[in-house]
Amino acid sequence: MGQENKTQTWVSEFILLGLSSDPETQIFLFVLVLTMYLVTLVGNVLILLLIRLDSRFHNPMYFFLSVLSFVDLCYANSFVPQMLALQVSGQKSIPFYSCVFQLYISLALGGSEFFLLGAMAYDRYVAVCHPLHYTVIMHGGLCLGLAAGCLAAGFMNSLMETIITFRLPLCHNVINHFACETLAVLRLACVDISFNKVMVAISGFLVIMLPCFLVLFSYGRIVTAILQIHSAQGRSKAFGTCASHLTVVCMCFGATIFTYLGPQSGSSVEMEKIVALFYALVAPMLNPLIYSLRNKEVMAAFQKVLEKFRDKE
Repeated sequence: MGQENKTQTWVSEFILLGLSSDPETQIFLFVLVLTMYLVTLVGNVLILLLIRLDSRFHNPMYFFLSVLSFVDLCYANSFVPQMLALQVSGQKSIPFYSCVFQLYISLALGGSEFFLLGAMAYDRYVAVCHPLHYTVIMHGGLCLGLAAGCLAAGFMNSLMETIITFRLPLCHNVINHFACETLAVLRLACVDISFNKVMVAISGFLVIMLPCFLVLFSYGRIVTAILQIHSAQGRSKAFGTCASHLTVVCMCFGATIFTYLGPQSGSSVEMEKIVALFYALVAPMLNPLIYSLRNKEVMAAFQKVLEKFRDKE
């Protein structure tokens, strides 16, 4: 045990292997990731500005969407700039405490996003199943409380998982990943990690499955309510208010459940990196696009902003 603790104190930095060791592939991945990152920034900032500037979007649904966009922005910024900088400089090292902080922030924001998707499902349930009482039930205090609760739950879960991960004695400092990620760091441990695997499973259940159950329950009630609407136009309108959120839910929950709760195989390490890149960068990039392209109000507001800029020119 003394030797294990000594080994742990020697780990002052980690080496990130990244997505590929091939120089040409690295250039392609750098351009691809940079492009996706810029689209993520522009898309989410634009969503935030539209919601802030247009009074039509000052309601619970768009409040939660603005919080989701803010979380996505912070999520992408928690590791992508460093990832790009490491690729450009060729320096693959990251200080120990920077790795700890990166893991904590990314886990916290990722967990918060799942709780937010659950809260957004509840908002859609109230809007479809109790439309006459929607503004009374989803008042400002409740919306703020739900958003704050989602963030608090995400950060508390991340704190627990980060502490038990980095308390392990580490025999190696080479992380086979493009960022500091729980499963990748656990593989560096010198000791049995069965307890940590159990805690990851419990954390996954709390952060992923509980919001997922809330989403399933909400949409079960929503589908029942929609089927009771007699007019086809009414059913289409009711479903249209939920389509964007349901698309994002399927995308985010599906990728993460596959990563953390799916079966392990020999190729799981490389698959984890691909799926992690998906839910950490692709999903935040697609979220504003999905909500914009499937929402006539957002597209109209965007066109209005473009017209204002053209008039100024």
